[in-house]
Amino acid sequence: MAINGEKMIKRPLRWAMVGGGRTGQVGYKHRIGALRDNTAYELVAGAFDIDAERCKDFGIGLGLDGSRCYPDYKTMFAEEAKREDGIEVVSIATPNGTHFEITKAALNAGIHVICEKPLFFTTDEAMEIKALAEEKGKIVGVTYGFAGHPLIYQARKMIQNGELGDIRVVMMDYTHGFFGEDVEKNNAAAKWRVDPKISGPSYVLGDISTHTFCISEMMLPHMKVEKLLCDRQSFVASRAPLEDNAHVLIHYDNGAVGTMWASGVNSGCHRSQGIRIVGSKASIEWRDSDPNKLLFEVQGEPNQVMFRGMPYLNEEGLEYERLGALHEEGLGESWANIYLQFAIAIDAKDRGDEEFLKDFLYPDINFGLEGVRWVEKCVESADKGGIWVDYETEYETEYKTSTSDLKQYVG
Repeated sequence: MAINGEKMIKRPLRWAMVGGGRTGQVGYKHRIGALRDNTAYELVAGAFDIDAERCKDFGIGLGLDGSRCYPDYKTMFAEEAKREDGIEVVSIATPNGTHFEITKAALNAGIHVICEKPLFFTTDEAMEIKALAEEKGKIVGVTYGFAGHPLIYQARKMIQNGELGDIRVVMMDYTHGFFGEDVEKNNAAAKWRVDPKISGPSYVLGDISTHTFCISEMMLPHMKVEKLLCDRQSFVASRAPLEDNAHVLIHYDNGAVGTMWASGVNSGCHRSQGIRIVGSKASIEWRDSDPNKLLFEVQGEPNQVMFRGMPYLNEEGLEYERLGALHEEGLGESWANIYLQFAIAIDAKDRGDEEFLKDFLYPDINFGLEGVRWVEKCVESADKGGIWVDYETEYETEYKTSTSDLKQYVG
């Protein structure tokens, strides 16, 4: 399935946003993703800003009816419920500490949810929302931005086909240098990220490493984290107890080992995130700073660079192809892919097509829950002095496949 803009659901979903206003960093990414194909969503309402006048002015600037620009999410959910053409899905682009209450309110109002990461502060909150979403028959999607990039699916299928052999090492990093100084003194968007009352129990572990951890789970559905050890630092001392740098060691249940480096103080770094997976036969490596290339290194053979959009890729690697080879795709296209996936999942859920949803891969509540657990366990390990802790699994996560005929890898 290559994407060419044709509609994949009967009609666009009536969509709203909480947060994501004029001064926010992330709101435009949501709108780019949702509206890229112009067939899956129609932005009809919003509670974009804590200032009601700014919210209305911004909403009108986006082309909305001013009467559907609300002072807060509670008013929006209540007023939209009175309309025959009320909202069906809402995106939550607010600071972390508000995600739980807004998600819960939306589900109780009968609205599907697309939420920023990390979802919540605790796994207990995530489990409660997972149960509520199932009870209400609604979808909760999580915006791990690069989770929709075609080469993530290419890598997943190569691993499932055994092209790497037995997986031995997983190396992950997501770093930048923009928090090398106390930038939060003069930057509101930076300030809340290092405030534990708003950000939660971590900064870089939750804010950025969850993205790469999600990608690792998508690539390696047959492997589960068994235990981990985390060491974290606050190099800008005023951020304590939240970290601006962290290193994590990982043991997987199949005997593989892994590492994660998350940092906001990697001075001068613009490479963002990357993942390298080493098997007994070969290795693959992908970075979002050069997202259209997948490095494939087979022991004893010349290194290969696999390019996005080329016909030699597998079916899964071409499933969400948009622009064709030579035309670069990046974060905007990946956001568009995950938003399209959310819309397809919502449509299937509303039609009661649970059979389809069993075999449909997208960053759902389970990936969000595991992101919360990842942060929780890293913080637990670090706060106990950097010791190994068990990565407790309270339920059996169902990792989905992207096509109905894709067979589960058995290593």
